[in-house]
Amino acid sequence: MFVINEENSRVPVKVWLQSKEDLDKTCLEQAMNLSRLPFVHKWVSLMPDTHAGYGMPIGGVLAAKGVIIPNAVGVDIGCGMSFAATNIRLDSIADVTTGSGSLLKMIVGEIMRNIPVGFDHHEKKQPSAVMDDAFARAEAFMSQPQLFDSLQDGYYQVGTLGGGNHFIEIQVDDEGYVGLMLHSGSRHFGLTVCKHFGRIAAQLNERWHSSVPAEWQLPFLPVDTDEGKDYITWMQLAMDFAAENRQRMMDVVKDIFLRRVYDFTRQQAEYTTEINCHHNYAAIEHHYGADVWVHRKGATRARAGELAVIPGAMGSYSYVVEGLGNPESFCTSSHGAGRQYSRKGATEKFSVQTVMDDLAAQGVVLGKRSKQDVAEESRFAYKDIDAVMANQTDCVRPVRRLKTVAVVKG
Repeated sequence: MFVINEENSRVPVKVWLQSKEDLDKTCLEQAMNLSRLPFVHKWVSLMPDTHAGYGMPIGGVLAAKGVIIPNAVGVDIGCGMSFAATNIRLDSIADVTTGSGSLLKMIVGEIMRNIPVGFDHHEKKQPSAVMDDAFARAEAFMSQPQLFDSLQDGYYQVGTLGGGNHFIEIQVDDEGYVGLMLHSGSRHFGLTVCKHFGRIAAQLNERWHSSVPAEWQLPFLPVDTDEGKDYITWMQLAMDFAAENRQRMMDVVKDIFLRRVYDFTRQQAEYTTEINCHHNYAAIEHHYGADVWVHRKGATRARAGELAVIPGAMGSYSYVVEGLGNPESFCTSSHGAGRQYSRKGATEKFSVQTVMDDLAAQGVVLGKRSKQDVAEESRFAYKDIDAVMANQTDCVRPVRRLKTVAVVKG
């Protein structure tokens, strides 16, 4: 970790990398903007997977006094990880064949038939305890009628994966046991919430003649205003919906895996070490003598003894970690490997065939309807996850390393 101090900054920026040269220009500019905010507490923290985002770097942590910033949470509110370890050894199922090919291919195909991916959603209304509760507490949400109308959409989006870097993977750990992992968030609902309150914050900041320049893309809402309170209410709803969304998909994946493994091997799958955690959110926490709103944008909470999930990229490694509660990172770690190429840059540099050959060489089963954009999410588009992990040994301790065996992408 190194520290950046500039004369026109209010606080330093602490970076969990080797040197300033490891930061891309836009990411560094955004970090310095954060360090100049009038309400920033102590310092800005950048995790080792950091790269440029919208307004605030992804992999960034900001503790703010009395305000909340929609763009410092991000558009996919509550995006995060779900994981379940199993008692099934990969070598007991890897060579099993079915009428649909290998058992792994069969499982991937069934997952894709039961979990909508990309822009797809369920055609029929699905059960959602989170949305049911929201309608039961309708008075808490009626101050934002434009958003209230979007709640019905949640019944069709719950239990859907989405696209981009979201995935469902079957993995194997270093002991040879299968793990199930998925990455998803609040779908279009969280995006709608972020954009709605981002516009409100921008309008209010302009009216207040805010000292935060509009070009920084960091309009804020004081938490004691009606608008700030409303954002917190809707953000929490999106977080709850994201957690429910992941749990619903994990339940489907666990059921498919259990049934198909039993059908073809007579083994009874059991699940342990289940984790469901966010990495795009803000929460009120106590750090260095103050209650502050800690914004984690593409960053994972890692309190002492807390288990979390840090994924790599498909065909790479992912980690289950135990938090060390590092106060300098505000008890935070990276949320993944972090991009080293933009989506466009990755598709220009790496061909579809290069990526498909790489996955085939590793024996990775890929479930994806269109392969044309597969380079966007290849392991070549991301930083080396092991280098990322090496830069945050004071934040987390790895407890399980997992390698991609099969992956479903939008």
